[in-house]
Amino acid sequence: MVEVSRKYVFDFDSTLTRVEALDVLAEMTLEGRSNKDEVIKEIQEITNLGIDGDISFTESLERRIKLLHAKKEDLDGLVDNLRNKISKSIAANKDFFEKYADDIYVISCGFKEFIDPIVKEYNIPSDRVYANTFKFDEEGNIIGFDEKNVLSQHNGKIDCLKQMNLDGEVQVIGDGYSDYVMREAGIAHKFFAYTENVHREKAANNADYVTPSLDEFLFVNKLPRNISYPKNRIKVLLLENVHTAAFDNLSEDGFSVELIKHSLSEEELLEKIKGVHVLGIRSKTQVTQTVLDAADKLLVVGAFCIGTTQIDLETAKKKGVVVFNAPYSNTRSVVELAIGEIIMLMRSVFDRSREIHEGQWQKTAAGSREVRGKNLGIVGYGNIGKQLSVLAEAMGMRVYYYDVDDKLALGNAVKCNSLEDLLNVSDVVTLHIDDNKANKNFIGAREIKQMKKGAMLINLSRGFVVDIDALAEGLKDGHVGGAAIDVYPDEPASNGDFHTKLQGFANVILTPHVGGSTEEAQRDIADFVPNKIMDYINSGNTVDAVNFPNIRLPKQNKSHRFLHIHKNVPGIMAKINKVLAEYELNINSQYLSTDNEVGYVITDLDKEYNKDVIKALRKVENTIKFRVLY
Repeated sequence: MVEVSRKYVFDFDSTLTRVEALDVLAEMTLEGRSNKDEVIKEIQEITNLGIDGDISFTESLERRIKLLHAKKEDLDGLVDNLRNKISKSIAANKDFFEKYADDIYVISCGFKEFIDPIVKEYNIPSDRVYANTFKFDEEGNIIGFDEKNVLSQHNGKIDCLKQMNLDGEVQVIGDGYSDYVMREAGIAHKFFAYTENVHREKAANNADYVTPSLDEFLFVNKLPRNISYPKNRIKVLLLENVHTAAFDNLSEDGFSVELIKHSLSEEELLEKIKGVHVLGIRSKTQVTQTVLDAADKLLVVGAFCIGTTQIDLETAKKKGVVVFNAPYSNTRSVVELAIGEIIMLMRSVFDRSREIHEGQWQKTAAGSREVRGKNLGIVGYGNIGKQLSVLAEAMGMRVYYYDVDDKLALGNAVKCNSLEDLLNVSDVVTLHIDDNKANKNFIGAREIKQMKKGAMLINLSRGFVVDIDALAEGLKDGHVGGAAIDVYPDEPASNGDFHTKLQGFANVILTPHVGGSTEEAQRDIADFVPNKIMDYINSGNTVDAVNFPNIRLPKQNKSHRFLHIHKNVPGIMAKINKVLAEYELNINSQYLSTDNEVGYVITDLDKEYNKDVIKALRKVENTIKFRVLY
């Protein structure tokens, strides 16, 4: 088959760069003027009218130059500024411009004075740059442009491309309708609407391809690129109204992201999960085996919370789906709520507040105690338990803790050898244990009887760890002096009516699972979890994965990276390396981590590879998933 000869014609402003150069020049030359913002806004409006073809380009150019008040000497500063505003995916694919230099052209209605020095660094010489030129007066003021230049005229790009008389298939890449007209006129074969920096509806609606990044353009044309699969083709589904910063973080990295404010039932999720590569959830959405079976493209699940019992972790692992959570991001929020509830219960604040709301004035010290000098029993001495330990001790409490694992005490905290020992000594017991199913009814009738009479119980961990019936009985008979409950064995999927046997007790604080729900925590989670997701998708890192062997990888540097997930059976590594040897691929570095069920091997290669090697690696027996980076 004869390979088609192609020529690639790039626009400059908002394509090769993230900005419109004349807008940047205006920012510089109008600095310090009282009407700067108004003039810049007017220039931008005129720019858009010209780009969309709503006014003639000649008029657009004349009006903008008059407003600029720019000098020749300003252009050096403009070039320096533009060097820092190269489009992200253009800069990442500099090798393409060097390798295909003979086939790349720039046609722009901008000006050679600032375009030439920028594109020269991408191996595009001045004789392949077609653009306008400025006119200067004797003092170096920019007073106009060369009216004889075809690119200063309306639809000048059409005449310019005609005069170039390029052979082969001509593809135009640009952000504006003024780029599309070359395709419309029939002198370009394809138009790619470049939307990485600005999405212009008129251009996108008429494009052969909408191109959110250069990676997509290179992928469509099967050209060498920085990443093997364009990020805009990776679909991310975020549920349960996760913080909008998560949407922003993932979108800015180039992924296609959909945000839904509520959880989905299994039936709804089964339909929605098809074609999704990344799923983000909180605590309500259930990622069951049935859902995972239907997930034909799923690579990773991000739990924007601490708990992961809503996800079938074992099935996810067997299918090569990596799961991340946020074990640290809301720690402080939970601890602060625990401290607040301890004080509120000890001081009977809710009783006094209710009385005031009812018009009563009951000024009394009865049932109101300081927390200083009281014994706090912390069950579960992990991230939350330890931070609570430090803050409680700073308030003068004596801290005791119990954990099934051997944990080093912080400050003066005293380790208890059994749960019973802790319950016997504590004035307040606070639970911070994990979501292991074995912890169901961890605090039941027996444990409640072991508590000191009048002691208080706080549960900010998991709903199922406390037997609600037993706690209600303990409150009724006065053995439990008060409680603060944030989590429940059964919680509704959405806001609405909710009933529990703990309602109606004056000495019980009830909250709707908001322990980690602060603006700060949700923002931190929206940074932490997407960073883990992006690190895995972009480089293969599985550090902090809940269900997967952890591998921390060095930054990939000008080599190809193969990611191979397989069942952990003997001989897989040998089979992988045998395939690589058969295709004469030299290994730069290789990393392997396994657990009882799966193995994860990453191989960096230093040379171009035949695509047949990918097929061969997918066929290695016991392969679960295989992916290529770069």
